[in-house]
Amino acid sequence: MNFLKVERLIPYLREGRWPTIWCPGCGNGIILKAFLEAVDELKIRRDRMAVVSGIGCSSRATGYIDFNTLHTLHGRAIAFATGVKLAKPDFKVAVLGGDGDILAIGGNHFLHACRRNIDLTIVVFNNMIYGMTGGQNSPTTPLEKVASTAPFGNIEKPLDVVKVATAAGATYVARATVYHYPLLVRYIMKALKHRGTSVVEAVTNCHTYYGRYNKIPNAAKMLEYFKNNSVMLDKSKNMSPEELENKIVIGEFHEEDKPTFHDLYKKIAAKFIS
Repeated sequence: MNFLKVERLIPYLREGRWPTIWCPGCGNGIILKAFLEAVDELKIRRDRMAVVSGIGCSSRATGYIDFNTLHTLHGRAIAFATGVKLAKPDFKVAVLGGDGDILAIGGNHFLHACRRNIDLTIVVFNNMIYGMTGGQNSPTTPLEKVASTAPFGNIEKPLDVVKVATAAGATYVARATVYHYPLLVRYIMKALKHRGTSVVEAVTNCHTYYGRYNKIPNAAKMLEYFKNNSVMLDKSKNMSPEELENKIVIGEFHEEDKPTFHDLYKKIAAKFIS
């Protein structure tokens, strides 16, 4: 660990709010550090950035960092972030939230942010379960995995965050796990620099609920699982569906330059402003 780098991140924290509510070993802390490291590397000023979250374990992140932050209603983080970006188009605006908050109750806002190509960076903390409210299955819980509301195994086909984001129109889409920390930092940096809707799926561990229910009862075991079951995108293209079963494909899935919502808004507004 680069302790100098960790020391550099302290000014980004609201130290009076620590320690966090997260369970020991929770991957949310890894994602938050990756986000702060990306911000630090890009030299983004805290007073020129807004970070928005909804409700859930990961959404508590905005309380622990010293930016312009909004801790909003359940599922509405992207809607609030859209408003911030419209009011402050020169701000960097990021959304930090979980798979339940962003893809279940907030799924509609996620789709339309991608469709509009709003200049937002959306980091999805995907722990494949509802951690804060008791371990219910979420939109990303894999088939046959156990949850408090699926005691005999989940029968609902999970959403693929990457495919949904790409199909909806996001212009930068990537995925990494908390085990692959350098990749996570790199992808968040690229997302923050990108103009348009950027989605980074960060696959993380909730060993307290998902892991315990599915016989991976501690953080170390879940990180080992991510290590052994992740495949880089380029390699996955030469693998059969059978070989890819239960694998986590990581990498950069989509990147394109395309006019943002603000670009189009300014263009049409110019026609009516003398």
